[in-house]
Amino acid sequence: MNILLLETIAPEAHDLLEASATLLMAETPGSGPKLARANDIHAIVTRGKGDVSAELIDLCPNLRVIARCGVGLDNVDVKHATKRGVQVINAPGSNADTVAEHTLNLMLSLQRQTFAAATAVKAGNWAFRTSFSGDEIRGKTLGIMGFGNIGQRVKNLALAFGMQVLHMAHPQVPAKLDGKDARQLPDLLAECDIISVHLPLRATTRQLLNAEALAHLRPGASIINTARAEIIDETALLSGLQSGAIGGYASDVLGLDGEARAALLALPNVLVTPHAASLTANTYREICLISVRNTMAVLNGQAIDRHYLFNGAALG
Repeated sequence: MNILLLETIAPEAHDLLEASATLLMAETPGSGPKLARANDIHAIVTRGKGDVSAELIDLCPNLRVIARCGVGLDNVDVKHATKRGVQVINAPGSNADTVAEHTLNLMLSLQRQTFAAATAVKAGNWAFRTSFSGDEIRGKTLGIMGFGNIGQRVKNLALAFGMQVLHMAHPQVPAKLDGKDARQLPDLLAECDIISVHLPLRATTRQLLNAEALAHLRPGASIINTARAEIIDETALLSGLQSGAIGGYASDVLGLDGEARAALLALPNVLVTPHAASLTANTYREICLISVRNTMAVLNGQAIDRHYLFNGAALG
């Protein structure tokens, strides 16, 4: 069996693949087609950047499985894979705890100006405390956009810190079943001190927080984003931060580039980490091993837990 690996994975998972099949490592996350043209590929394994396009899938006539070592599948053409009868594997729920922790970490760091304070002290500026204007999250109202595995864990952590928690109403769930804490997006934005984004990137969520939506934010409210950059109109976000309408932004993802990116990162009320929320040693290892073991099971004709088979219902 030939397995195309588009990105590096945890060493234990890499060794498992290498011991079980012929492993072909792509030079870059987007260079899969080059190897697929020269080899008969039976499985493709990737993380969040490897481009598993319709083109790549069509170059692999004997492809049986695509595995994403993670949760989101916006870098995989699932529709085309399903049309070709290819099983698509991911690891839903496996990163919920660590992303929820990172969300609270960003929230606390932004609210209490931790990064600015620590940076000042490292530079010998203990006088920073005289201008310190941070606050606590206790008593604040948190609005959660996306109430799945991660969103619900964020709620539990936030409640432990003494926050009030609301969540965005699910468009396909009747209001009476969604609970008393559910709000339509404009109302959620207007009622909350902090908004935390945990939505998957889909056509319906892309640019969901556009300029019109951001105008509903409570003045001075902050936004935390550990989901996808494209869910927010970052140009409108930058404008709101510069004007003071938005109180702060902490994110694990970033889409802006060039001068706009530099301008955003230069703001004192902005904190960005390098898409590292799921990269804690334990979670990263576990996500990779889950996906690799399931990949090998499929190639060996063994059944896997359908919880990890994303397009199982469509394939029948």
